[in-house]
Amino acid sequence: MTVPAGHPQPAPMVVPRFFVQQRITLMVNRYVIRMADPDGNPGHLLAFAEQKRMKLKEEVVFFTDESKSRRVFSFKARQRLDVHAQHDVYDEYGTIIGYFSKEFGASLLRSTWNLSAPGVEAVGQERSMFIAVLRRVWGFIPYVGDIWVPFVFHFDFTDTRSGQIVLSSHKKIALRDAYDVTVPNPQLDFRVAAAMAVALDALQSR
Repeated sequence: MTVPAGHPQPAPMVVPRFFVQQRITLMVNRYVIRMADPDGNPGHLLAFAEQKRMKLKEEVVFFTDESKSRRVFSFKARQRLDVHAQHDVYDEYGTIIGYFSKEFGASLLRSTWNLSAPGVEAVGQERSMFIAVLRRVWGFIPYVGDIWVPFVFHFDFTDTRSGQIVLSSHKKIALRDAYDVTVPNPQLDFRVAAAMAVALDALQSR
C-alpha cells in the first residue's frame, strides 16, 4: 500500500492487538505473545520471551518460539540496577528501534512510563488513580499487605503531541499475569509495543 506524501508512515511491523501470557519458573520469567484472532481470542504465536533474574543489567530476549533457535528482538537497560534506567529495544541485528524508561518520581503515586519510537513519543500511566493508590496502601497495612490480591490495573500510553492513545495494556484476571494489548497507532512497531507490554509486568515493581 502506498502512503500519500505528508502522511505518517506505518511501522515495519504492525500488530493492532495481541496477548501476553506470563509463565513463572524458578530462575526465569517467560512470556508467550500471541496475535488476536478474528474472534478476539489468542491465536498465532508471535514471540516467546525470557527474562533471566539476578542480572546486573535487566534484559529480556524475544524469540520466534520456545525452541529459542532464533532471537528476533530484545530490550536491555543501559544502566545497572537503576530505577531511572532507560531500556533500549533492539531488532534481531542489534539496531536500536525504540526505548522506554520509568518516571521514578511520578511512579511513587501512579506508575508512569516514557515510550519513544520512530514517529511516536508517548507517556503511559495506570488508568485508575484509585487502584494505583490502593495497591500502594495495601502493601503497608500490617498483616494485610502480605495477602496476595489480584489487583487488575490497566495502562494507557498517550502521544505527547496528538493526545491520541498509541498503546493500551489491559490486565486480565487469571492465575498467571495475562494482558490484552491494543495498538491503535500504526506507527508503533510491534516489537517496541511488545517490549513495553512485557516490561509493564517484568519491571513494574522495580
